[in-house]
Amino acid sequence: MELQKLPHELTVCKVAGISDVNFDTGLCFVGKTNEEISLVCETRDAPARTVARDDGWRGFRIRGTLDFSLIGVLSKLSGILAAEGIGIFAVSTYNTDYILVKSENFDRALSALSANGYDIT
Repeated sequence: MELQKLPHELTVCKVAGISDVNFDTGLCFVGKTNEEISLVCETRDAPARTVARDDGWRGFRIRGTLDFSLIGVLSKLSGILAAEGIGIFAVSTYNTDYILVKSENFDRALSALSANGYDIT
């Protein structure tokens, strides 16, 4: 399985309303529940006004489109990182999964995954 590094710093935040989100940017994930609106975006595109904000994330994605019948993809990746003491923030889209780790753990995470057979580009 091939993993592709995302080239930019990321921010995970909570916003007061959907109107605070700029959808005309590069990477943007929004999750809305009856309790919150969460946003993951490039740090340079993070809204000036947030309810809560956590900068300093880096990420990678699984290249290609994952079939919904695949089982344990995130479990394997997160298990490798957990064994290294690296926490994750996972986001899934229709096509694939994205995994974010804190910037200070990014190189160590990629090394661990590479050592476990993952190709990284």
